[in-house]
Parts: sequence; C-alpha cells; structure tokens
Amino acid sequence: MTAFATSADGTRIAFDRVGSGPPVILVGGAMQFRGFDPATVELANALAEHGFDVVHYDRRGRGESPADQPITLAQTIADLRALTDLLTEGADDAVALFGNSSGGAIALAAADAGLPVSALVLFEVPLDEERGAGGAEFLAGLRERIRDADGDATVEYFMKDMPPEWLAGARASGGWPIMTAMAPSLEPDAEALAWTQSAPRAELWADIDARTLVLVGSQTQDVMEVAARSLVDTLPHAERRELEASDHQWEPKRLALVITEFLVD
Repeated sequence: MTAFATSADGTRIAFDRVGSGPPVILVGGAMQFRGFDPATVELANALAEHGFDVVHYDRRGRGESPADQPITLAQTIADLRALTDLLTEGADDAVALFGNSSGGAIALAAADAGLPVSALVLFEVPLDEERGAGGAEFLAGLRERIRDADGDATVEYFMKDMPPEWLAGARASGGWPIMTAMAPSLEPDAEALAWTQSAPRAELWADIDARTLVLVGSQTQDVMEVAARSLVDTLPHAERRELEASDHQWEPKRLALVITEFLVD
C-alpha cells in the first residue's frame, strides 16, 4: 500500500515500505519508478526477506510523486532526507542507500550533503572523466530541452551516449510515452553526474564516511569499468565487486544477496 512522506517544500513523495530490520532506501536512476520498474519492486521484496526495512519510492516528478518544475538535485536530496527521517524517526540511526546508475550519483550527493548514511551500494554509476566539462555541458543541453517541453527530444538527448539499440528499443516499446512524460525529472540525474566532475573527487566526497560497495556487471561497457575504478580510488571506504549482470541490468534476487552480504559483513 502506497504511503507518503512530505518533503521540505511540501511535495508528497510516494513510497512502498516492506520488511523490518536495518533501513535501506532504493534510489532509482533514469526512467525508474515503482509502477514502471518491476525489477526494483522484486529487489525490495527480496531484501525484505533477507531482514531489511526497505523503502522503494517514486522520485519527484515520477509515478505518484508529481511535482512542479524545475526539478532539482537539491529538492531530490530533500526528498531523501524526508524518507530518512521517517525511517530513523529522528533517532541517531543511519540508512543504507542503494543507487542504481545515475541514482548512484544522487546517493553520493545525498551522503555528501550530510544525510545519515551508514552504507552505499552503487551499481554502474556512469561517471565521465574526473574534472571534465562534459557533465556540465550535458546538463545545459538537457535543461534546454526540458524548457522547450519536448519530452521526446529530452529523452533522446539523455540517451544519446548509450548504445543506439537501447534508444531504438525504448522508442519501439509501449513505455516510450511514459518515459517522455517523466522527462523533466531527468534533470537531477544530469545535475548529480555534473557535480561528480565539479572538483577533484577525493576532495569532493572526502567527508563521506559510509562504507561503499561499487558494483559492475560481468558484461559491461568500458566506461563503467573506468567509473568504478575512479569511485574506488577516490571514496574513503570503497571496494569493487563484479556482479553477474549485462547490458546495465541485474537480476533482483542475485543483487539482493550481494547487497545483503555487504551490509551484514
């Protein structure tokens, strides 16, 4: 049953909560929300079976969390803070964050912003080169298309550096209208990725004390391997692990086992 947390600006953030135990919040990447992402629903249920209190939520501007534009990274972090406060009930407890793809960059930004994060699990965060300008340029281009209210152009632009067959498959699918409707909510993804290039990474997240597991698929793009190495080299407490996965996708029960092993270690 859907529940709601109220963010700092009054926006209601819809979520499902399953299980009991140490709290875990699942931070979706581009195009993900509960009604459009059955794999993460299954992941939440599998983690609950392993003894966790799991929140799977619709990010601002998606699903049952409608919001006015512009949708920013700061607002997205405030939404996570509201969910964290709900899970910890104002106590000194901390939460673990699982960030998928660009959701991993959002999770990093949330931890850097001071949210009480005990652990991070990051799957294939698509980082560009350290201190590069590509992220800022990409963000500017995305914002231009969002301002033009062109959902098709926005999603096409967001996917322009992905394998061409991914975009072709998305356009041919019945989910394309859903993807284009949520296009404005892609801005925090691009903003978080640009933030990872805004300073030397060892300095940028020097205050992130959370233990971090950096996951890459056994069959992945070279850019994901390079990004994983950058994360492990620059985060204070990070380790890399390969997960049996391909094409930037994972199997929920297998991933739940890997996350569980890391969090209970």
